[in-house]
Amino acid sequence: MPESGPGSIARPGRRIAALAIDWAAAVIVSVAFFAYDSIATLAIFSAVQILFLPTLGGSPGHRLVGLRLRPLDGGWVGLWRPIVRTTLLVLVIPAVIWDADQRGLHDKGAGTVLVRS
Repeated sequence: MPESGPGSIARPGRRIAALAIDWAAAVIVSVAFFAYDSIATLAIFSAVQILFLPTLGGSPGHRLVGLRLRPLDGGWVGLWRPIVRTTLLVLVIPAVIWDADQRGLHDKGAGTVLVRS
């Protein structure tokens, strides 16, 4: 993968911005429809991740900050990878532990990489 530019591994700043956008959207929906229930917020966040990763190649936050999720070997992400990745993401710890390539354990576990589009 290239060191910078399109196709390079996403850096922490963009990842955190995308996460903040997605979480803020989930909170807004939760406040509007569930009187800010924390379980509802988590469920909304998870549903958005699982629905948008295979269909748009990234969550709304990813797409807004110029990121795309793809499998390491290329091609379509499929249906199981977003489920595994999201499950690990909501557990938090796998998402905050990165390897030397700046991939979180949630990406490593799902066999995906978040790249700049």
